[in-house]
Amino acid sequence: MDFGLEGRTAVVTGGAGRIGSADCRILANEGANVVVLDVDADGADRVASEINEDTGTDSGTAMALECDLTDRDDVAASMEGVRDEFGGVDVLVNNAAMVDARSRVDGYDDDIWERDIEINLTGTYNVSKEVFPRMCERGWGRVVTMSSMAGWYGGFGQVSYSATKAAMIGLGRTMALEGAQSGVTSNVVAPNIVVGAWAEMGPDELREHVDEYYARIAEATPMRHLGTEEDVANMVAYLCSEQASYVTGQVIGVTGGVDLFSF
Repeated sequence: MDFGLEGRTAVVTGGAGRIGSADCRILANEGANVVVLDVDADGADRVASEINEDTGTDSGTAMALECDLTDRDDVAASMEGVRDEFGGVDVLVNNAAMVDARSRVDGYDDDIWERDIEINLTGTYNVSKEVFPRMCERGWGRVVTMSSMAGWYGGFGQVSYSATKAAMIGLGRTMALEGAQSGVTSNVVAPNIVVGAWAEMGPDELREHVDEYYARIAEATPMRHLGTEEDVANMVAYLCSEQASYVTGQVIGVTGGVDLFSF
């Protein structure tokens, strides 16, 4: 299926990460010019280089861009650079977030709480505020914000992560309301744990026993296996497509059914 993204410009925050890089690859394969935006400059360069080497003749190009989403001046300058290069931003995928802490509320690290609000929530707000109004002015746009099952249902020991991911649902739906009459959709994706996620970025105690945790989550999932980053990226690509023009304000789980009630 042709998603109608050829020649569109897509900015993917956290584009050097596991899910973010998958988003970048599939959007480039659909013909979009992709900005791999990440505070990790080396990681962004690696992902952009891999995309430019691997994609076919009908695919879009990839550009790496180092940016600190917590620095509003850096965000503004970075998006100005994207507009100079491509003429504007058509697609924004809000993917950047931290998920490396695990503790109960009574023992939670206040500094981690503040850090995660600044990166996960305020960082998403900063880049959305820079991009979303211009989409509305141009009359076309797609915003996809990455929440989590923890944002829907809470997460034991994930105080700051679940709180910020829940807030991102409210932010995404607010943009859906504000963009509805301007040709701009805004949706939220809430994945289950994907294979390899905790091995890359999870809390230390989870990474030390990652196979055990993966097995336990897979057993609790009706499909009896974890998803992959490609499963998430495929949904992201659809929500960015022309075919999804009447889909807005939705929170869509990519979960293998783990959110279903079962006896």
